[in-house]
Amino acid sequence: MRTVVVDHPLVAHMLTVMRRAETPTPEFRRATDELVLLLAYEATRGLRVRSVPIVTPVAPATGVELDAPAPIVVPILRAGLGMLDGMLRLLPGAEVGFLGMARDESTLIATTYADRIPHDLTGRQAFIVDPMLATGGTLVAAIDLLLQRGARDITAVCLLAAPEGLRHLEQALAGRDAEVTLVTASIDERLNEHGYIVPGLGDAGDRLYGLIS
Repeated sequence: MRTVVVDHPLVAHMLTVMRRAETPTPEFRRATDELVLLLAYEATRGLRVRSVPIVTPVAPATGVELDAPAPIVVPILRAGLGMLDGMLRLLPGAEVGFLGMARDESTLIATTYADRIPHDLTGRQAFIVDPMLATGGTLVAAIDLLLQRGARDITAVCLLAAPEGLRHLEQALAGRDAEVTLVTASIDERLNEHGYIVPGLGDAGDRLYGLIS
């Protein structure tokens, strides 16, 4: 497994906007979209391409275009939806699969409640988007599902990661026949007793979409 922490002034600025408790929902959404676009640029560095002959206004040349099959972007519901537009702005030709996973707040174990992902992902590059890598349970479960369906090139894009979740992910993927990359804006200090990232930015889903009782 490979971990990439994107070190860029704009990334740090957008993350600071999102961390502030007083940032209102519309500004939080805008900052999320812009931050994801910056992370997606790094996350897509390994996209497969093919050479194609082209003709410029001046002369023939050789260019590149994205190779088939199209990559698939998988947002983890519900908070991952807030990252989808930023990914698709960079990958407009990607397909989208949806995965609904909920974390039990007492056991911190993730369970799947919705699955709209192709059953055969052989040869597909997959991008999982989920704002927070906290305990790592949700991301490990999502990666396991994609591996079971034949994906072998998986990139997870998370706004923040906790050291505990990162260790869990590395241990779970040890020895797997897969190329997995994590791209994030920051590895924060720790998890608190409730499984939240510290200093973090709170509950990303609530801050994107409001509290749901």
